[in-house]
Amino acid sequence: MHLRFKDKIKEADKLTMKKIYICSPLRGNTKQNIKDAKKYCRYVIKRGFMPIAPHIYFTQFLADDIKKERNLGLKMGMELMELCDELWVFGDQITDGMNKEINYCKKINKACKKVKA
Repeated sequence: MHLRFKDKIKEADKLTMKKIYICSPLRGNTKQNIKDAKKYCRYVIKRGFMPIAPHIYFTQFLADDIKKERNLGLKMGMELMELCDELWVFGDQITDGMNKEINYCKKINKACKKVKA
């Protein structure tokens, strides 16, 4: 049985939701990449899970083009990853930041999968 989006939300209300870390590009076309990351979050929600996308959140107050702030954002993201159940990789390219997240995911023995959305 395939549940509709609003049914998935009702179903999720009853459970502890699995947390999915969203790993997708940020640098380059930042505006489009943020838009894509939001789409990936919705994809995860439609499957009944909670998306964790630090690159959407942290870019609201950290400057990605300032190395010290970028590194802080990556560090905080990796700490959030420790609270997640899985890491899902989205997009056609693996950026330097994504590669760091994927390697950290493997280091802490979290499930990691490539997703076509």
